[in-house]
Amino acid sequence: MAASKVTVHFPCPLEQVWHTVTDLTHTAWRSDLARVEVLDEAHFVEHTKSGYATAFTVTACQPLHFWAFTMENGNMSGSWEGIFEAAEGGTLLTCTETVTAKHWWMRPFVPGYLKRQQKLYLCDLRKELLK
Repeated sequence: MAASKVTVHFPCPLEQVWHTVTDLTHTAWRSDLARVEVLDEAHFVEHTKSGYATAFTVTACQPLHFWAFTMENGNMSGSWEGIFEAAEGGTLLTCTETVTAKHWWMRPFVPGYLKRQQKLYLCDLRKELLK
């Protein structure tokens, strides 16, 4: 299992950060995704630009404070948690992600992959929030 935790400050109101992260109907800002398929309030599927699908199940939602879900695809399973906090001059978002590779040969690559994905997501989010 690989884990990554990062806290980022955005110079934006808490409500704006929360809405951007949790609004699954407006995800064009995500450079890695082709689309998100919302199945119901607790389930959605992300489709990458290369056509790979990952299923998500929301496990907790405390508006403007905490959002968490599990995720699974053919290569991995894991979880993501986001803590949203008002801070001086904006919002702090703490993301914690854990991933377990389903194939033994993938395990050495998971930590690097996880860091790259988290960095890309937060970079895309910053661009969207500051436009």
